[in-house]
Amino acid sequence: MTPVPLAPAWAVALGPARLAAAVAYALAQAGLVVYASHRYVLLWRWRRARRSEALAPAPADRSAPLPRVTVQLPIYNEARVVERLIAAAARLDYPADRLEIQVLDDSTDETGARAAAAVAHHRARGVDLHHLRRPRRDGFKAGALAAGLARARGDLVAVFDADFVPRPDFLRRLTPAFADPAVGMVQARWGHLNRARSVLTRAQGTMLDAHFLIEHRARMAAGLFFNFNGTAGIWRRACIEDSGGWSDVTLTEDLDLSYRAQLRGWRFVFDADVEAPAELPADIEALKSQQRRWTKGSIQTARRLLPRLWRAPVPARVKVEAWFHLTGNAAFPLLLAVALLLLPSLLVPASLPPVVVGSIQAGVLILGVVPVCLFLAAGRLAAGGRLVQVLRDVPAALILGVGLSLNNARAVLEGLGPRVGAWERTPKTGDTAECPARAPRDHDHHRLAGRTELVLALGFVAVGAFAWQTGRLGVLPFTALLVAGFGAVGLASLRSSLVSRRMARARAAR
Repeated sequence: MTPVPLAPAWAVALGPARLAAAVAYALAQAGLVVYASHRYVLLWRWRRARRSEALAPAPADRSAPLPRVTVQLPIYNEARVVERLIAAAARLDYPADRLEIQVLDDSTDETGARAAAAVAHHRARGVDLHHLRRPRRDGFKAGALAAGLARARGDLVAVFDADFVPRPDFLRRLTPAFADPAVGMVQARWGHLNRARSVLTRAQGTMLDAHFLIEHRARMAAGLFFNFNGTAGIWRRACIEDSGGWSDVTLTEDLDLSYRAQLRGWRFVFDADVEAPAELPADIEALKSQQRRWTKGSIQTARRLLPRLWRAPVPARVKVEAWFHLTGNAAFPLLLAVALLLLPSLLVPASLPPVVVGSIQAGVLILGVVPVCLFLAAGRLAAGGRLVQVLRDVPAALILGVGLSLNNARAVLEGLGPRVGAWERTPKTGDTAECPARAPRDHDHHRLAGRTELVLALGFVAVGAFAWQTGRLGVLPFTALLVAGFGAVGLASLRSSLVSRRMARARAAR
């Protein structure tokens, strides 16, 4: 390895500031490596689960009467998909006398009229459908679910968001798990209606595959806490009520209730064989709004429940895994910190032997990058992906994750604050593999998005050039990843906001 030259004289003059930057860089990198290497633990638990019988579903008692089920469809301004959602719910194969469907409609646009017409159509066919409206959208989604539960007749409650299209056999395949009275919730995995639409949707699908097929399966098999994902799952009503009900004190009411329920002793089940198809955000700004809500809400839930969890009489391994689960999004500000402190760290004169520097870089690669790639690849393969798809989609997911770090780091910092914030709705378009949709963007067209990410991308081009000039070749792959991530997200965001602005002008000119 080429000896690293000393930094310029002006850099040496920085003194304590240089040292502080180097220490902060090392600490941020160490924290990031800890969170990344936790993927090895999940992969190990997942492989153990595959070899065991822990995931084998219990045989269903076909002679037992089917439980009464209430299906809740919370919607808010979903005119493009509401009729598809209601039609899918009406097709559920379940005894009519044991099924009711609630359309929990908080909409302020034409969605209400579309929903009312769809409900009337299916009610005329004998489906027990109810269109429920509230005078105010108090509590956002959590408030809507709580209001619907107060009027529900079911012992079990299934929830589907507006972009989901559950298959007819969904209820019949999941309700047998509730034969165990300790089971409080059963979660299905998400499918992807428009996965093949673009690089963006393929990257998202890869991330979600790993979340469901690796994380959920590993945690369930090991008896650890995991969460209801807000949709495509069924709750036991007694579990919701025993755990304190739906709450709007965080932006992730699903995660909050999940942990409260498991702290009360309820058991959760994940069924990887039941897939509920849904729409992935095909627009980067829609994805960023979704990611902000998920990230901010997870940190709010961690602040609220981790102290209670540490005091709870549960095994230490459950507490440790819950810590990684609830605080996992802290990896985004750590990644951003490592990126921003990269240049100051390069200004520090080399004082370690080249072999030590090389060993540190290899350790960061093995503990920080490899486990994330293996985790994503395992999820993609578990979802039926071929090797060529893994080689295509895993790098895209890695680049997307890096590009979202600025957006999500902001959300983490907001989650540490006292305000809950507004519940950001993820825009839906009705996009499917067979029927692409290019509906108008719903985000703020007055703001040019992506500028900060593009500035960062250009900055890291300069950092990479400086590293090349000074012989710090080991950091070039990292700078290339930063340029690709921030550049791709920045360009996509800028393009999305320009299209939104053009559409807004066209509507105003009519």
